[in-house]
Amino acid sequence: MAEVTTSVWATGQQPSRVQRRGRYVPESMRHPGKMLPSIAARVIASYTRPGELVVDPMCGIGTTLVEAAHLGRHAVGVEYEEIWARLAVANLGLAKKQGASGFGRVVAGDARNITRLLPDLTGRAALVLTSPPYGAHTHGHIRSTRDTGEPGVRKWNHHYSSDRGNLAHQQLPALLEGFGRILAGCMELLCPGGVAAITVRPYRARGELVDLPGHIHQVAKEAGLAFADRIVCLLCGLGQGHLLNRASFFQLYEARKAWARGLPIHAVAHEDLLVFRKASAPPHEPGSRHGDDLRDGRGLE
Repeated sequence: MAEVTTSVWATGQQPSRVQRRGRYVPESMRHPGKMLPSIAARVIASYTRPGELVVDPMCGIGTTLVEAAHLGRHAVGVEYEEIWARLAVANLGLAKKQGASGFGRVVAGDARNITRLLPDLTGRAALVLTSPPYGAHTHGHIRSTRDTGEPGVRKWNHHYSSDRGNLAHQQLPALLEGFGRILAGCMELLCPGGVAAITVRPYRARGELVDLPGHIHQVAKEAGLAFADRIVCLLCGLGQGHLLNRASFFQLYEARKAWARGLPIHAVAHEDLLVFRKASAPPHEPGSRHGDDLRDGRGLE
């Protein structure tokens, strides 16, 4: 298994829409909080071998599953919202048509009960890769006055869900408690020595910076995972001696407002990749028991 040797990954060389073009169904852009395909692919290639099993307990439109399948890994995802789960199935279907050698399965359900949803996968996952929600809605897609010539800002594709039971609707304490339950369940799915990788970044609430990576680090520790590494995944591009800004309109707007008040804040240009491990055991043969029986489970459950 390849080991990570760098602390910064240049995962933002292309915008998200370019990374997905032709590889995901067009409707995938409706999801407001997608993981960058380049991040998912780099994590999977770094911490797993072909034939091993990857699990995403909050899989959204299936970025983790698609990238795993294209890399010859098998993947299972859980998604609370059926609309996104069906898109994940569609994206896995497209991956298969494009020759992906891995197999995938999507289960619609609440990942806080992941061991009940995936009772056949206890101790079988080489990697859990996921990201927590940042609230009930995000910035999504926007058109500002500068773009349209009309006053005001128009937003769309910025809602996760209207279901109040969705973890994305919870305030920070409840969000962390629920995510902790998910990680505790994922611990049972991981094989000995397996890796849990979480992409997360700080965000601002009412102008205050919330250290979500720090909170997630503590929650993972309480779930029994051992911290192994922190990697910076760039969301900006690297040009000739400068950064290619990919910050959202609202990030820049909030930063400008703060500077006008004398607060020198900056737009976030990276994701923290927090890497944890489960206690080790003797090595296994890749693919021997981690994904070969997923071939008939590609549909939505």
